[in-house]
Amino acid sequence: MLRSLKDLERYTVSATDGELGTVENFLLDDERWVVRYLVVAAGGLLDGRRVLISPISFRNADWSSRRFHLALTVAKIESSPGVDVDKPVSRQHEAKYYRHYDYPSYWGGSGVWGMGTYPGTLLSSDPSGRIEARFQADAVKGETNPSGDVHLRSAREVCGYQVLGSDEAVGRVADFIIDDETWEVRYLVVKTGHWWSGKEVLVAPHWARRVSWEDRTVHVDLTRHAIKGSPAWDASEAVNRQYESHLYDYYGRPVYWAA
Repeated sequence: MLRSLKDLERYTVSATDGELGTVENFLLDDERWVVRYLVVAAGGLLDGRRVLISPISFRNADWSSRRFHLALTVAKIESSPGVDVDKPVSRQHEAKYYRHYDYPSYWGGSGVWGMGTYPGTLLSSDPSGRIEARFQADAVKGETNPSGDVHLRSAREVCGYQVLGSDEAVGRVADFIIDDETWEVRYLVVKTGHWWSGKEVLVAPHWARRVSWEDRTVHVDLTRHAIKGSPAWDASEAVNRQYESHLYDYYGRPVYWAA
């Protein structure tokens, strides 16, 4: 199912032995447009410390009660590597994170999550451990890379980026629509300028020609006129396949679910 990322803020996160805290932000992979981590403001023994939680750690997500249940203890999370989530996170930090939890890393594989599409496939698709050993070796090499390989961005920071069409400015990023199973970002929610009475439209991230992190801009391969005439989107309703088909047909783009 597709969900608004902002709607997932303030979800409660529970460890196997107690409540951990609440979701306050997300870290986005700026290469594949995937949510790699939830930023959780932890309470209790962690006393407000902000920690990273990967969807790999989920036992299940209870959407009705707005709660994520983790397959981790509070003590394991408490001893995890610290990180300044207000800055872009490097691959070196991720290497430490994955070694701490003994997870095979997602980078280096052909899928969105390592060798597969879903976070859980990292833990279930390699019974022999050979792939895990290779991924861990890649993580060690990444830790010594002096370039830093920064590729994770705060969702809150990207909200507000200006969206530029192929001819004129369109609006600003206001939210993200994500797949709650793969955690891929399917759409940027773009709040248009005053000339459209603040209308919100959906634009797929792979329609972007370029993202300038320095200038805080997203350049899309669409004209402002085309975006203005795009199918109306009601933020109070879930994005369904019927609407998506209509949207892709309007822009004449191949649908992602057929790939």
